[in-house]
Amino acid sequence: MRSWNWAENQCPGSGTSGSAAPAVVDHRASAALNTPASRRHAGQDHAKRAVFDLDGTLVDRRSAVLETIGQIVQAAPNATAPPEELVTLWWTLEARHMRGCLAGQCSFAEHHRRRLRSFLPMLGEPVPERPGLLDAWIAERYLTVFEKSWRCYPGVQPCLETLKRLLLEYFEAVLTPTELGTAKPAAYTTACQRMRNDPAQAVNVGDMLESDVNAAALAGLTGIWLDHGIDFVTRGPSPTADETVLRIERLTDLPDRPSRTNA
Repeated sequence: MRSWNWAENQCPGSGTSGSAAPAVVDHRASAALNTPASRRHAGQDHAKRAVFDLDGTLVDRRSAVLETIGQIVQAAPNATAPPEELVTLWWTLEARHMRGCLAGQCSFAEHHRRRLRSFLPMLGEPVPERPGLLDAWIAERYLTVFEKSWRCYPGVQPCLETLKRLLLEYFEAVLTPTELGTAKPAAYTTACQRMRNDPAQAVNVGDMLESDVNAAALAGLTGIWLDHGIDFVTRGPSPTADETVLRIERLTDLPDRPSRTNA
């Protein structure tokens, strides 16, 4: 299989339509790059937009979650299970309820509430009946620590610096399914409409094979899989991808030459 060359398909043209910046569509948020007017190179249209997943792609969300839940568990005197079991439970609940959120079965806030209703008894704490109290727990005890624990992956800045030279700027917009009013894969279509870009001329970069790469492909974008070598939820090996999926192992590979999974 041929490899896909970012430099060939993402070189900015000589037109003036739009600044060159990124947009994002994650189940939490995403960011997108926009190039100037397209021109043809080697007989192909240039991609005008690059969409980046946020969590697990630009930001090391897994480490932030582990640090946050670790602190919460250590501060829980009435916990009914060892810390390592409670951390595993949090990941299991996330996998279960995030699927429903991504499928449009519940809002992002409700997916947090559902997770918390199962988690709090194991933490030895009562479960509030009012959704607002569950939201407050997430905001005050989870998000305050979680957001302080955010760290970009080492390859993010070099990747974006290289793309900046190709595309002139960084991110043009940060978009969420809540803001867009739809879940993936329709969120990708809506994001492209919002950014006035043809999905066929956009790529989406993400670490989740189904929700970032395959879902983007269903919406007409080209999906690029950032394969960390480990499944984000199960902590087992990465899932098996179709041989046609474009795959990179680090973001610094992106401006150069991401390859097909069987290349």
